[in-house]
Amino acid sequence: MKLAIRKKALELGFDECRFTSAKPANHAAEYFQWISHGYHAQMEYMARNPTRRTDPGQLLPDARSVIVLAVSYHHVCSESLAGKTARYSHFTDYHDVLAERLKQLVEFIHQQSEAKCLWYVDTGAVLERDLAQRAGLGFAGKHTNLISRNLGNWFFLSEILTTLEIEPDASETNHCGGCSRCLNACPTNALPAPFQLDARRCISFLTIENKGSIPAELRAAIGNHVFGCDECLAVCPWNRFAKEGQLMRLHALPGIANLDLLELLSIDEAGFKKRFAGTPLFRSKRRGLLRNVCVVLGNVGNETALEKLEKATHDLEPLIAEHAQWAIEQIRKRRASS
Repeated sequence: MKLAIRKKALELGFDECRFTSAKPANHAAEYFQWISHGYHAQMEYMARNPTRRTDPGQLLPDARSVIVLAVSYHHVCSESLAGKTARYSHFTDYHDVLAERLKQLVEFIHQQSEAKCLWYVDTGAVLERDLAQRAGLGFAGKHTNLISRNLGNWFFLSEILTTLEIEPDASETNHCGGCSRCLNACPTNALPAPFQLDARRCISFLTIENKGSIPAELRAAIGNHVFGCDECLAVCPWNRFAKEGQLMRLHALPGIANLDLLELLSIDEAGFKKRFAGTPLFRSKRRGLLRNVCVVLGNVGNETALEKLEKATHDLEPLIAEHAQWAIEQIRKRRASS
């Protein structure tokens, strides 16, 4: 059954398929400590029912095994001259792409057995990186992301909890060694120590999950990151083994890597939905994306942006107007100093 599931997973486009037990997470204590420090920022869902999140058996009674799957999103992309977007956002929303394949894999399991299954793709209350390391798929790096010796940093995780009893694979051990490139690369010092992430300072949180104003003291450090951040991932030496995934390359989106920021400042709600529905950028909503655009223009823009920023100060969304005013002030300061 194990071999059949792995074979089917690879046929469906998954790049890795590994197995572990449904025992409680190995690093539950570290997770509880992370929450106690407030490092989860405004992501309150991370702190709800923490013991449930660390025990797959509380999600699926009688769970015996966890199937851990990976899909690579590695691709060669040109560096944006304006606003940077996280590499994973250059594809159709992975939640939708992977969900379709997970449903098919669960259906395959049901055809072979009467086992119960419950699948997640970055949506369930599971410590997926902990499970993935225990399944031998990769190891948690000092930047807290999972690193695969076969895929580097560039891959999505998903899981299937099942009542099937499947022999677990050998777990993975850490292979960071003395490397600290990721810690040094973070623009906002969101990695206060190895294996610790303070989401309150993380650019990915600030530009995506954060629904409010970006703290003024962190705006300059955001640089030209308009949606997410890959800095700690990109410098990892294990990326030399990264391979382009067979599945995600079919869902590449042209134009996301190099957005026209001035054009975006003029986009209305209907235009935003038409342009970004079905993409990861839709998660930030118009108010969040244009907030980020204003911050980037404040950091790297020039006088050509002032006219549209002035219009943005009158936007009906106060969040956009506030950040547009800040951007104007930054551009004028640079012009005065030069």
